[in-house]
Amino acid sequence: MLNAKDRITRKIVEKLVTRREDTKVKITMWHCEAFNSTKNSENQHLCHDFHLVLFIFSLLYLIICFPVGFCYNALLVLVNLCNKATMTMPDVYFVNIAIAGLIISAMAPMYLLGPANTKWAIWNINNEVYITLLILFNVSSLVIMYSTTLLSLDYYIERALPRTYMSSVYNTKHVCGFIWGGAMLTSFSSLLFYVCNHVSTKIIECSKMQNKEAADAIMVFIGYVVPALAVLYAFVLILRIRHEATPLDQDTGRLDPSMHRLLIATVCTQFTLWTPYYVTLLVNTFINVQGKLTDENYIRILRFMKGLSKLLAFSSSFVMPLLYRYINKNFPHKLRRLLKRIHCGNQGCSHERTVVQQVMT
Repeated sequence: MLNAKDRITRKIVEKLVTRREDTKVKITMWHCEAFNSTKNSENQHLCHDFHLVLFIFSLLYLIICFPVGFCYNALLVLVNLCNKATMTMPDVYFVNIAIAGLIISAMAPMYLLGPANTKWAIWNINNEVYITLLILFNVSSLVIMYSTTLLSLDYYIERALPRTYMSSVYNTKHVCGFIWGGAMLTSFSSLLFYVCNHVSTKIIECSKMQNKEAADAIMVFIGYVVPALAVLYAFVLILRIRHEATPLDQDTGRLDPSMHRLLIATVCTQFTLWTPYYVTLLVNTFINVQGKLTDENYIRILRFMKGLSKLLAFSSSFVMPLLYRYINKNFPHKLRRLLKRIHCGNQGCSHERTVVQQVMT
């Protein structure tokens, strides 16, 4: 009995060690030396060309998109928080998206300049850093997708029942808090994957929990399939109510008409930029479940598509604040008001004091 138990324990330990080695291989994605054994050297050259293109795109993102996206996300949050009295329901959701965009923007240099994305990495990565980045990325992606989804549903509620306060700013703030909490709970499987890589006292229990494929499948279902179905349902309701003329259409309490264009642009942009990431994640999960892929061409293409899809996902933090800036008509006015307040200080500008004195008189 003891010998059998020892053999089982030894097999589990070997399995865990193998998974740790596989994790290191997955982290160091830029690796073309495996193609040295091919009869034709074109495969190796093509591999380097693929990743050179990806590295150039990454540098362009870091030089242009990263500073612009980070500054605009910070400006979006600052302007709305300094004008809380004039915030609307969509503004709260876009602040939530901008905060998640700031996290993704801060992660972009660490990922794009790391060994997982470039051959000429400027820093080394270990499992702790990799899992931390993975958890932050998963949480931020869930917040972005569900904020977009709930924005669509609340937009329908606001159009159908404009004065019921079901989609008020107060309620939306609490909903955004639940979004962050739910995103952290959903990413708990990634945290278990991290813990089981470093716990050796309870090997049997960790071998049952350490399943990255299941965690990725959960992320695809919860992070993409559910929001996609909910957004589709919300759009069907919105299209139905837009074709029905009611006395409420003349209500002054309705949202600004530009919000409809902003909603359409937001949903289309988010799903366009995030769909490749979740598709490659799903394909990679199926490949890992069925077994290791032996075709070198498919391996090379999959690695390239995985890096490109994640670069597109990072780009969402750059595109979204620009859409909000140029489609939302109220944002420039809020920005000018904030700049005047900063320029004049707490005492207010001279013309504002004159108006106040006239009113008091």
